[in-house]
Amino acid sequence: MYRSHSCGDLRLADVNKEITLSGWVQKTRDKGFMIWVDLRDRYGITQLIFDEDRTPKEVVETAKTLGREFVIQIKGTVIERESKNPNIPTGDIEILVSELTILNEAIVPPFTIEDNTDGGEDIRMKYRYLDIRRNPVKNSLLFRHQVAMLVRNYLSTEGFVEVETPYLIKSTPEGARDFVVPSRMNEGQFYALPQSPQTFKQLLMVGGMDKYFQIVKCFRDEDLRADRQPEFTQIDCEMAFVEQEDILGIFENLTRHLLKEIKGVSIADFPRMTYDEAMRTYGNDKPDIRFGMKFGELNTLAQHKDFKVFNDAELVVGIAVPGGASYTRKEIDKLIDWVKRPQVGALGMVYAKCNEDGTYKSSVDKFYDQDDLAKWASTTGAKPGDLICVLSGQTNKVRAQLSALRMELAERLGLRNPEEFAPLWVVDFPLLEWDEDTERYHAMHHPFTSPKPEDIPLLDSKPGDVRANAYDLVLNGNEIGGGSIRIHDSETQALMFDHLGFTPEEAKEQFGFLMDAFQYGAPPHGGIAFGFDRLVAILGGQETIRDFIAFPKNNSGRDVMIDSPANIDTEQLKELHIKLDL
Repeated sequence: MYRSHSCGDLRLADVNKEITLSGWVQKTRDKGFMIWVDLRDRYGITQLIFDEDRTPKEVVETAKTLGREFVIQIKGTVIERESKNPNIPTGDIEILVSELTILNEAIVPPFTIEDNTDGGEDIRMKYRYLDIRRNPVKNSLLFRHQVAMLVRNYLSTEGFVEVETPYLIKSTPEGARDFVVPSRMNEGQFYALPQSPQTFKQLLMVGGMDKYFQIVKCFRDEDLRADRQPEFTQIDCEMAFVEQEDILGIFENLTRHLLKEIKGVSIADFPRMTYDEAMRTYGNDKPDIRFGMKFGELNTLAQHKDFKVFNDAELVVGIAVPGGASYTRKEIDKLIDWVKRPQVGALGMVYAKCNEDGTYKSSVDKFYDQDDLAKWASTTGAKPGDLICVLSGQTNKVRAQLSALRMELAERLGLRNPEEFAPLWVVDFPLLEWDEDTERYHAMHHPFTSPKPEDIPLLDSKPGDVRANAYDLVLNGNEIGGGSIRIHDSETQALMFDHLGFTPEEAKEQFGFLMDAFQYGAPPHGGIAFGFDRLVAILGGQETIRDFIAFPKNNSGRDVMIDSPANIDTEQLKELHIKLDL
């Protein structure tokens, strides 16, 4: 056998045992008469000792040839270590080696395999298999496995059944762009990789499965932003004979279970907030409620003077920055430069300092007196010592800009503690959103989302006011899950397709299989999908997902390790009936 124990197993109680270990050489220290080697595997590190007085000469000579990352097997005796290492579990013992076998030599790695490595992100992505040997990445993947098992066990005990759905499906016009796969056997036709198993899980409800889940890979060929992946993993769930409250209850408890088991944190409340309230109060639909800085709308307080910038604005809105009155003019100018960056897009920023003595000093003192500024402070919740930051402009744009500033300031002020968890349900989303490019309404979530029954009459007269039976679960400013109650009758589904601009023929061509299924008795149903990569990262105390994915893509959607995507052979293209104009 290659090993009797792992490199993390042995303790003082094992002294005098004859053992066999295998692993990678972490480092060597050669003192001439004595050689120490740190041997590493997934489970830990054990120190080996080669002593000229106690180890066979040929074994010592072989030990002198060892390099970093050599794969070796040793046999020896567990002895108590003279100079103990309290930083590792095996630090009280070492192995007096009697036999050494080199299983595989290794060239010098391009970066050190240490917790704090000298390798940059690009080089570590290229040699990801080496990066996985490092504890931070290895432990992140083990943590991902732990979360997945907790999810599976919880849902199984709640009566959910894991069902695999197809990866080769049909392309649909809604949502992000599909990755398409040419069919060799069906000339000129293509499969698509699923953006989600949405229609299949609805069909499983028609099939009577009642409670379905799947930890499933999904694909979107969209323009990548920071920390997005073209392939990602969802915890996908669907339930029959449920209303919104049933689903929220089950998945609140799943989130509670994960936080308790993994972080030891007990969460009592999952507050609820409507989409309109979230946008008005925080400027986005996934607010971080671990800290304040709520928006204060100032139109009625700021548009009665001669300040044209505010008078011409659709929205004037501000936030109070705790302790910000101590900022110097230079620090405030840097904040103004920050909001004027192209990524944020504000034209400028007005500010007012709330002095400790109860007076105010603003960048617009020419237009606003102390009473005006006191009302600004009251509306934004500013206290003596705070700074009021005010942006103005078109409503949707200025809310997004102030939201970005709020999050940046919270980061600078240390208000986003990764060990504090604040969940939130955002509900009552708009069913439809207007697209300026296509000049028509699109489904905000997907075309199978049910409208609020009381809002259905508004579809013809005020489609933008129709609310969806949709809900998102937000954790620490990140959307970790989203879902809806689905349409389960053909008539309402046909009405929805009509308002999305589908002709009856187009709806039949794209979704006829679902419409047909509804005619055979579809139960009321709904579901939710959690972004598994994001959930694992947040539970792991981070907001970047790459280290929790074994082989991630870079920001350009490339796998730099295997150099993918790549060209394929001309003969393959011919077989697939694809012609490229080069």
